Amino acid sequence: MQTKRLGRQSVRLKCPPSVVSFACVGGKMEGQGPLASSFDELYPDSFFGAKTWEQGESAMQRMALQRALEKGGLQPEDLDYILAGDLLNQCIGTSFGLRDFRIPFYGLYGACSTMGESIALASLLIDGGFARMAGAMTSSHYCTAERQYRMPVPYGSQRPPTAQWTATAAGCCILGTQGDGPYVTHITCGRIVDKGITDANNMGAAMAPAAYDTLSAHFRETNTTPANYDLILTGDLGQLGHEIVTEFFLQDGIDMRHNYQDCGLLLYDRKKQDMHAGGSGCGCAASVLNGYLLRGMRQKKWNRILFAPTGALLSPTSTFQGESIPSICHAVVFSNEKGAAN
Repeated sequence: MQTKRLGRQSVRLKCPPSVVSFACVGGKMEGQGPLASSFDELYPDSFFGAKTWEQGESAMQRMALQRALEKGGLQPEDLDYILAGDLLNQCIGTSFGLRDFRIPFYGLYGACSTMGESIALASLLIDGGFARMAGAMTSSHYCTAERQYRMPVPYGSQRPPTAQWTATAAGCCILGTQGDGPYVTHITCGRIVDKGITDANNMGAAMAPAAYDTLSAHFRETNTTPANYDLILTGDLGQLGHEIVTEFFLQDGIDMRHNYQDCGLLLYDRKKQDMHAGGSGCGCAASVLNGYLLRGMRQKKWNRILFAPTGALLSPTSTFQGESIPSICHAVVFSNEKGAAN
């Protein structure tokens, strides 16, 4: 066990799990964005054929898992575990969405970092010999998130420039002991970081310090630099958070500008779609990863990616009580080479 640990937060997997299959589902706004062609399914109906938005989010999770199983030629019983969560209270989008699959289930809450958290834990289960195949997934829905965290959509409240658009999307990644890759080779577990931001409409500023903390730990403990990766992606910091992380590293003498992007800046056309600071939500990083990024890796567009989604660990109650916003970031390395260095 000790040989796998590279430091306080990072591990190198001895038997890197392979991406067996992946899929993503999106809504109307995602279908109008620049990554529309990378989605497996797009629905103009925000209810996804259900009666409520919350039921629609559950439907997205079912669709994403079912499509990933179909693409991998798999049945639900082929999965030893599924690890998933969402933004709703008690993760009801996930529990109601996955209840009929009868797959052994671990419910997770890492806010918008859940895609990274679920992949990290699924990879550890597989590398540790506790599973042969496991699914990792998450979702978010613009209407359900707005109703829970800010104002109900029909209220028509004005969004400030720092606000981000919660993605209506779900992504599922199935990992296994066998496969042609890409492979999960390294994991860096994030720490809770809180710099005192209290504005629930400024998630980028709240989460950027957590992204910087995790990425710094990853580079230090794996003995790598940004140049070792074809692409480095944070989850949903948007324009402001992306700029803050870039500036933090510049102060350390590290220039991230040539290969650092953010999923919240890729998913939408910010000007044409009026997305203010960019995209957010669990489904933002999940859909970008399980569509655009993993397809690109299979097509050899990129060979090694550092994927680091971020999450704001707040609740409506904590916001109403004036609490600041603790944040987290989990980093995962995807590589087309199973025996990646470091």
